[in-house]
Amino acid sequence: MASDDPSAPLPTELSAVPETALWTLYQRAVEARRPEPLLDDPKAVELVDRIDYPFEERFGTSALQAQLQALRVACFDREVADFLAREPRGTVVCLGEGLETQYWRVDNGRAQWLTVDLPESVALREQLLPPGPRQRYLAADATELGWTDEVDLSREVLVTAQGLCMYLRPAQVRALIAGCAERLPGGSMVLDAVPRWFARLVRDGKLHTSGYQVPPMPWGMDAGERAKLRTASPAVVGVRDVRPAGGRGLVGALLPLVLAVPPLANRRPSVTVLEFAERPDPS
Repeated sequence: MASDDPSAPLPTELSAVPETALWTLYQRAVEARRPEPLLDDPKAVELVDRIDYPFEERFGTSALQAQLQALRVACFDREVADFLAREPRGTVVCLGEGLETQYWRVDNGRAQWLTVDLPESVALREQLLPPGPRQRYLAADATELGWTDEVDLSREVLVTAQGLCMYLRPAQVRALIAGCAERLPGGSMVLDAVPRWFARLVRDGKLHTSGYQVPPMPWGMDAGERAKLRTASPAVVGVRDVRPAGGRGLVGALLPLVLAVPPLANRRPSVTVLEFAERPDPS
């Protein structure tokens, strides 16, 4: 039975892919606790302290993993912040958001935010991160596209799919991109992908800690393949790479090489922005 004390630790149990939300939350918090973090995320620290869950026992502690996660998240933050600078009253639609705390890092005080996630993930998010006046949580399967009917098309729209697509089948990824492009004209989408070699490691069960096995990742895409995303639909009219910046220690030293030198540059994790065609003028 849940405690009536809102400050009491909250027992948490999620299944399979939804549990990855706890992994990414923990990595952000580990980085945020550093004296000079690459990602300032006090809300993530607050949540890890609030949730009754064996984070360290399940996921281990790795400064490298935390740094890499922060670099990836910062790519998304940068794109959302740039969008809100251009479209202060736009809508940010976050697919499969889990316990992402981006709203508290980059919100501008005027935008609308819509989270679309599976029912168990939304239920936990509502407990831990109750929505504010400009936030809405929708319990739905992001791949079924009915959520697009809930988006106000009088506003500019940016869709984020952070840590989502790798857990979908390739056909689902293409259908999701096509559906967003065709139903949200003039909008854009930012998504991330793991390279094919990494997806194979996960599918072979080789990515795990002593207490946690990463769920299978059916979809992988090498960074050099990003142009293929345009073939999902004629309504996808632009594809752009989002490159991580900064880094600490060895990661910071090697990052420019990883981004520039083949074959590493073509077989690295990637964050990509897709631009959607405007609705045709009926006249």
